[in-house]
Amino acid sequence: MPRQSEVFVQKWLIVVFGFMALALAFSTRAALGLVMPVWQQELGWTSSFISGVGAGALVVMACTAPFAGRLVDKLGPRFALSLGLILIAAGAAIVAVNSDPIVFALAFAGLCGIGFGIVATHVVSTAVAGNFDSRLGFATGIATSGATAGQFLIVPLIAALLAWASWRWSFGGLAVASLAMVPFVLWFMARPQAGHAERSHPDGDNASLARDLRFVLSKPTFHILFWSFLICGFTTSGVIETHLLPFAALCGFPPIPSASAYGVLSAVNLAGMIAAGWLTDRVNRPLLLAAIYILRAGSFLFLGKIAGLDITYLFAFAAFFGAVDYATVPVTASLTASHVGVHVMGLAMGLIAAGHSIGGAMGAYFGGYVIDATGDYGLVWMASFWAALGAGFMVLVLPRHARQPVPA
Repeated sequence: MPRQSEVFVQKWLIVVFGFMALALAFSTRAALGLVMPVWQQELGWTSSFISGVGAGALVVMACTAPFAGRLVDKLGPRFALSLGLILIAAGAAIVAVNSDPIVFALAFAGLCGIGFGIVATHVVSTAVAGNFDSRLGFATGIATSGATAGQFLIVPLIAALLAWASWRWSFGGLAVASLAMVPFVLWFMARPQAGHAERSHPDGDNASLARDLRFVLSKPTFHILFWSFLICGFTTSGVIETHLLPFAALCGFPPIPSASAYGVLSAVNLAGMIAAGWLTDRVNRPLLLAAIYILRAGSFLFLGKIAGLDITYLFAFAAFFGAVDYATVPVTASLTASHVGVHVMGLAMGLIAAGHSIGGAMGAYFGGYVIDATGDYGLVWMASFWAALGAGFMVLVLPRHARQPVPA
């Protein structure tokens, strides 16, 4: 095989295996909610306990994200993703054979939580940026769309195992699949191109980390992307992923059609991420990112009007919101690479991803607090509208191109 063709294949293998790793990681996260009713009935665990373990995993992810980004900067994506998959496999395997609540919490929130923080969109987008110069946005969009693909490719398989066998087989299958992915990642994922992620620093890791952190924090672009991505987490992981289905139930929509609407959201989300990645390579990126946030704001106005209407409006919202759900990821990653620098992209995206997790936790808590206090989600949707609108105007101040070249 000619060298040029070999490099081309290696680059796209990173996209393929990044996609697959994210699909597995996000499916394992989704399994918690899927199996929750079974645990309540079989093991007597309360929903608040299981939800608390899920929240604990989010906190662990937020704490892990910057270190995971630094890990991929220093040692490359093969080591980072392999480590994350091994941790997810170990945590899922322990969950599969365990009935003790403390062990469950340590396995899912601890081992799996660290694994989720490593096998994450910021690590995969950094891996892609380290190997692509042209078509970076498109490649990032495809690779990171694995985060939503798992929700309608793998989660149905988990549900089938849950129905035909037991929840233990579901988590056992996730453990086996995650572990089986490791040799493929180690063998097929190329090392970063020269001048990208794998670097050594003669002044030592601590000194280089401090220097790189100062460099990242000195970039105004980083601060804008951090706060806008925190709002992104508030309005997606926090508000919609946690409270859309409870809101649908409050509206009187049946559970199965409501779940189908959420499936539509996930499918459109995948297409939206790929489309956003394709557009990232072709249009004004700050304007594109602003448009995504502003359209998302509009979707919350629409959502606030569907109570008392036909369920087809819930499907319409799902398609509307899905198109702009994770579409921010490839654009944010591309702007980080060009305006902050690929050489610190793992660290920068790790910090930005931590902001997303913090925003998600805030949104989940805020929604729960409001519904308990008022019995209605109206304030949640209005707050989400203003937050997303603010993020849209915030990113408009970003320069289209980096004002000065950043190191690769």
